[in-house]
Amino acid sequence: MAVGLRQFTARTGNGAGEPVLDTDNGEELVNVQPSVSVALGNRAPESPGTLYITTRQVVWLSDLDRTKGYAVDFLSLSLHAVSRDPEAYSSPCIYTQIETEDDEVEDEPEDSDSECSEVLDLSKIREMRLIPSDASQLDTLFQVLCECAELNPEPVEEEGHNWIFSADQLEDGAEESDGVEWNLSQNPANTIGHSNGHHDLSRNVLELQINDQRFEDADEMEEGTDSGHQQQPR
Repeated sequence: MAVGLRQFTARTGNGAGEPVLDTDNGEELVNVQPSVSVALGNRAPESPGTLYITTRQVVWLSDLDRTKGYAVDFLSLSLHAVSRDPEAYSSPCIYTQIETEDDEVEDEPEDSDSECSEVLDLSKIREMRLIPSDASQLDTLFQVLCECAELNPEPVEEEGHNWIFSADQLEDGAEESDGVEWNLSQNPANTIGHSNGHHDLSRNVLELQINDQRFEDADEMEEGTDSGHQQQPR
């Protein structure tokens, strides 16, 4: 998966066309909003284009230039919000923040010159504003973005031990303990997990169970002693 904002030129159909989606992997088109300008970083807004929101990404395509378009995956969108404060931005918009490969990249210097001749480096763009000509569509766009973002949760990175181990591994550990007999579930669906070869936690759990068993034995012995005292002849 590409990180950050990227160029998008894959279109299908006549005229301005539509974005080519990864339908083989389940990507679906959710919302289409025409007459949307996009402002990248501190640059002036681009000429209006069409905004496409899919189950995987946000795509903006220029209506005038088929070679111009941008896309960002939802996993790279760290924030999106409705902005209506004229002091924050001159037009009502959807404000987004974009994660880049280098979190320490410096923001672009402020430059209001839309005719800037420098080549735009999308890898450094950390802010994007989506500006619909019809500001009444902001809430709808925001809701669609929220729903699609929920379809793309952050992947969970496993670190350290995977504290899951199976009944079979508990049995193996039990055989190494002091000859204590165990009655472990043989139902594979009722597993306590897999430790990836780390037996420290397994041994600790076994010791807990050993202690529990010893407590139970002590309780039974105490009950038997009490019962014997009560049955002594007068």
